[in-house]
Amino acid sequence: MATIKGFTDKSQSKKLEFILPRESADMHYIDDHYNISEVEDGFSMYWYNEYQNDDKRDYIPCWSLSALLEVLPKIHGLKPILDLEECSIQYSGIDIYVTASNLIDACVETILKLHEQNLI
Repeated sequence: MATIKGFTDKSQSKKLEFILPRESADMHYIDDHYNISEVEDGFSMYWYNEYQNDDKRDYIPCWSLSALLEVLPKIHGLKPILDLEECSIQYSGIDIYVTASNLIDACVETILKLHEQNLI
């Protein structure tokens, strides 16, 4: 059974920020030790419409599932094949097949594999 996950965690976000354009992210983590709604390790998560320009904070982009699906490219004119029940992503014609406990993790792993093969 798939686990539910709404957005990339901080570790995944830190990897993706060096691969994907920052503007493709639809949320961000903020180093905010005074916010009561902490999400992970002293970082709070906000939608980008709540973004405030504050140089004293550390901003890390964060992606929802819909944002990750938007950045998955067509390869040789073909879109990725998603299996919602298996939480897997596959590209026909190239050796990329990823399965995970949820689609966010599957998207992240797929993006990392595509990056390794210079396909993204």
